Amino acid sequence: MPTAGKLIGAIVFAALAYFIGDLIKPLLVETEGSRVGWLSPVNALIGLVMGWTIMGRGAGNTYRQSFGYGLTTLAATVFWCLVFWSGYKMILRSMAQRYDGAMHALQGMAELFLAYAKLIAVDEVVVPALVGALFVAWLTEFFARRWS
Repeated sequence: MPTAGKLIGAIVFAALAYFIGDLIKPLLVETEGSRVGWLSPVNALIGLVMGWTIMGRGAGNTYRQSFGYGLTTLAATVFWCLVFWSGYKMILRSMAQRYDGAMHALQGMAELFLAYAKLIAVDEVVVPALVGALFVAWLTEFFARRWS
């Protein structure tokens, strides 16, 4: 059932994921020299889904609970973005015949996941993500209380 909390949670977490994607782009270009054109829109789509399902479902209680839901939504968004992008890179490498089999490809995906996680675990990304998640959680709770 659509609610104001789910709508606002989805929109603002999509915006936060897009913004964090833009913060990550220079780090990726420096290390890999890869094209990053779809990074922010795909991250925003994942943020939209996580904001709707996690943050939106928890909106309408207390502000303390909404901060917890905001941090949980951030963690889930980061996890699924890392899974998506490491899986995407693994598929590209698989098509280039860089893996010997399916298990080797999954192992490569796990290694990419950890490499990307280490890459984004810097203050320039983590601090804005945490502050943004808390602000977005507050905003979602504020509008969920006013419109529901």
